[in-house]
Amino acid sequence: MKEAIQQSPGGSGAPLKLYLHPLSSYCWKTLLAFYENGTPFEPLIVDLGNADERAALAKLWPFAKFPVLRDEARDRTIPESSIIIEYLAQHYPGAAPLLPANAEQARETRLRDRFYDLHVHQHMQKIVGDRLRPAGQHDPLGVEQARAQLRIAYGMIERDMASRSWAMGESFSMADCAAAPALYYANRAQPFGETHPHTAAYLDRLMQRPSFARVLREAQPYFAMFPQ
Repeated sequence: MKEAIQQSPGGSGAPLKLYLHPLSSYCWKTLLAFYENGTPFEPLIVDLGNADERAALAKLWPFAKFPVLRDEARDRTIPESSIIIEYLAQHYPGAAPLLPANAEQARETRLRDRFYDLHVHQHMQKIVGDRLRPAGQHDPLGVEQARAQLRIAYGMIERDMASRSWAMGESFSMADCAAAPALYYANRAQPFGETHPHTAAYLDRLMQRPSFARVLREAQPYFAMFPQ
């Protein structure tokens, strides 16, 4: 494994190590939380095509999926992007409260986080993943079903974003961390710019936010790997 991206404040020796790949959408979601709060961490790239690196990641998280956070100071290993963001909010809070303290608002934030993961992200991955299948093993019915679900999600987002700046209103939150990679890649899988102007404007705001702009810059060298 090697350092994937520019060291965050704190640099080498930070107690937090984040195992990731700069092209991974769920890693983007986690990176947004780090960058929003300037939380020190050591980024480590994982090449899942390398047997040794995959095995090393599997020792931390047997499914060998990223992101995975390793907190050396607390001797804890934390998988899954939403859980990592909540862990950071609890143990390494910063100036940006990505998960509101108010229980009702926190529940609504989690709902929108799950919405983007399950109803945008997941269907986008179905479409993109089908492009990677060998000839003769594609799933056109599954892809069309995923597109239909995305159209429903786009309609819901369009209604929401007609009257708000961010997923929860006027404050950037964990829900926006989920929305940014989901919408960025979904727009490449099934474009919405001409049909859903409020959704497109929301994506533009996300891309202009310094934390996400940084994520996109760091991913730029890897974009050629994205299946067109």
